[in-house]
Amino acid sequence: MPRAPKTPKRFDGKIAVVTGASSGIGRRIALELARRGATVVGLARRAELLAEVEGRLRAATPASATHVCDVADEKGFRRVLHEIEEQHGRIDVMVNDAGIEALTPVEDGLSDTFRAIVEVDFFGVVTGTLAVLPGMLARRSGIVVNVSSDSARAPEPRHGAYAASKAAVSAFTETVAHEVAGRGLHVHVLYPAWVPTAMGLSGTEDGGSLPPKAVRRSEEQIAELVCERMGGRRMEINAALLPLLAPIGKAIAPVAYQQAIRKRATT
Repeated sequence: MPRAPKTPKRFDGKIAVVTGASSGIGRRIALELARRGATVVGLARRAELLAEVEGRLRAATPASATHVCDVADEKGFRRVLHEIEEQHGRIDVMVNDAGIEALTPVEDGLSDTFRAIVEVDFFGVVTGTLAVLPGMLARRSGIVVNVSSDSARAPEPRHGAYAASKAAVSAFTETVAHEVAGRGLHVHVLYPAWVPTAMGLSGTEDGGSLPPKAVRRSEEQIAELVCERMGGRRMEINAALLPLLAPIGKAIAPVAYQQAIRKRATT
């Protein structure tokens, strides 16, 4: 007999916050959470894009909302999260997706762009995570998903700030996951493979080639994967298995691995 279709995981009654909710993966995760019953508060910097997202969120769960927020502004970000907790009583799910990407070749040195990427992509995640953990620990319940990148596993030339920030996100998340284990919380790091969002396309702006089909995913696929996997026992949420081989390649055939990375980045 054919298997019955799996019932999608529901989040009815949950309060979820998603950063980077105005576009890309963050937008799609926010909409998917609302579709599954969560009251979603979407955060991002671009008010005009958030307005469209808010309408769609409220169509699914009327109490959902959006707020303009720059996660690089630590005090402002923490203030918004506190206000959300005051209004809704708690934050059950925190998805730290906000991120920026740009080329940071070594010739540019420690540029403003380099610093901005680290502030948003790493410290924004740290701020969001540490702000919601006290309440989650007190309730012994909560989910945090921090979005990393396979660039953390296989860094490419001229993406130093982005790859380093994402590697830091992975290490930070793993540390937190170990620290809160057994206390009712689920802390995950998401590796979304390669998604053709506006930011994802920027990975080819230096003349590099598109990644292989085995690591390409859509926003919808990532959103569904996150909603199904978060809250589970596994810390990592991997959208593709191929990038898991990168550390093995480095160890077994380091010279060949280096040559392949450099070639792909300039092909």
